[in-house]
Amino acid sequence: MSFLDRSIAAVLITIALSLGGFGQTDRSGDDDDTQSWNDIQLAIPVHGKVDLFLTTTYRFGDTISRLNEGRVGGGISIKLHPAFSTAAGYNFIQARNTAGHFRSEHRYHVNAVYKFPAKKIDISHRSQYEYRVRGSGNSWRYRPSITFEKSLPQSFLSKAKLFVTEEPFYDSRAGRFSRNRFSLGIKKTVSDHFALELYYLRQNDGLSVPGDMNVLGTSWKFRL
Repeated sequence: MSFLDRSIAAVLITIALSLGGFGQTDRSGDDDDTQSWNDIQLAIPVHGKVDLFLTTTYRFGDTISRLNEGRVGGGISIKLHPAFSTAAGYNFIQARNTAGHFRSEHRYHVNAVYKFPAKKIDISHRSQYEYRVRGSGNSWRYRPSITFEKSLPQSFLSKAKLFVTEEPFYDSRAGRFSRNRFSLGIKKTVSDHFALELYYLRQNDGLSVPGDMNVLGTSWKFRL
């Protein structure tokens, strides 16, 4: 990594820490929170078009002061076409409820991603269905999303893209779209076996507590 790359990374980290500090001193109530979400993904090629993947996630809430959620899971992804892929998987989730106790969830998901042909900006659409098994009752969600990606100049940050994603949630228990997530970040390819994403995410949710969140996130993606 060049000196410029390291400098920009340091600036991004500094901004993230500043936002975190702002969230700690300006929290408006129990319906709002500043959190840190951190994902680690490992892709294992088993065929030219088929990968197995393993994931683990740690989410810190209450203005990034305690662990709110942990996840572990895995699945399989298939690239059927250069512009189309699909994946299916399972996650075991331990999440803290409003009383401060951890509750378990088994979540199954399947999705499909289509990349639209474009010249200057990459555009992709993902449709994901989830089935949630919880003690409070089973339910399903539909999560469509659209992502725009733009390669950054090599002189600014090599092998990196700026991305913006919009993702609404339809919840079967609510019977409507009840959540929305907007995220903005940078995806940096460090090597053929490692990529890193740094992003800011804003969530608005009329059902969950807390539902409105400012999230500082990282995604560490490894490939064997």
